[in-house]
Amino acid sequence: MSDPERVEVPVPSADAPVAERDRVVARVREHAGRLARELARLQGGDYGRRTFRVDGGEWTLKYEAGDLDFLRFEGRSGLDVYVVSTKTDPDAADLSTAMSHYEAFAAAFADYVDSLRGVLDDVPDTFPDIASTGEVAAERDRIVGRMRDAADRMAAELHRVEPTEYGTFAATIDGTRWELKREADRATYVRAGGEGGVYLVSQYAPPAPGDVRRYAPAFRGFVEAFNDEVEELSDSLDGVEL
Repeated sequence: MSDPERVEVPVPSADAPVAERDRVVARVREHAGRLARELARLQGGDYGRRTFRVDGGEWTLKYEAGDLDFLRFEGRSGLDVYVVSTKTDPDAADLSTAMSHYEAFAAAFADYVDSLRGVLDDVPDTFPDIASTGEVAAERDRIVGRMRDAADRMAAELHRVEPTEYGTFAATIDGTRWELKREADRATYVRAGGEGGVYLVSQYAPPAPGDVRRYAPAFRGFVEAFNDEVEELSDSLDGVEL
């Protein structure tokens, strides 16, 4: 009788089929990688995918950063296998079935490329002259420059009575909140509309011409509100004698 604690059945080596599978996958990876780069060139961008239908099922090619990410075959018989993947290797039998449809996939890819030949033949390559924004920008800059000059004078006057490094003046004009922020005696910004509003005067980008058109007329009211504030300060000192 054999000893049940001793198992002497030899363990077969998987080296040969694994090596053959890896050889096939490596060849497909190289070939499909070239297809992926061509697809990326056609579709534009660094990331994308496309599915190609063949008689036996569908092949999906996905690329990232212009390189092959995966190649997947979904057969009509229910087979679903990632022939090339960054996560797992395919089963050898599934790979064999999928590869019987690979030539059809390559032909479908070639047909797709051929279908795009001449697609741009009737697209015009001449375009209308570009209209200049020079006059609009210059007028915007002129108006904003005058607003900045006024804002700087307001900041200087505020600094004379409030000799702090930073300060603000705010007023509501026709239901819109206006705010001037200063640093010492210079205006940092003039904003209309509160938080998230429009910066008519700024240390950064100038406002859009449409915003200037909308808010510039009300800037006069903001200056008048400032003058009224200064007048009230003057009145508060009337009658003070030393």
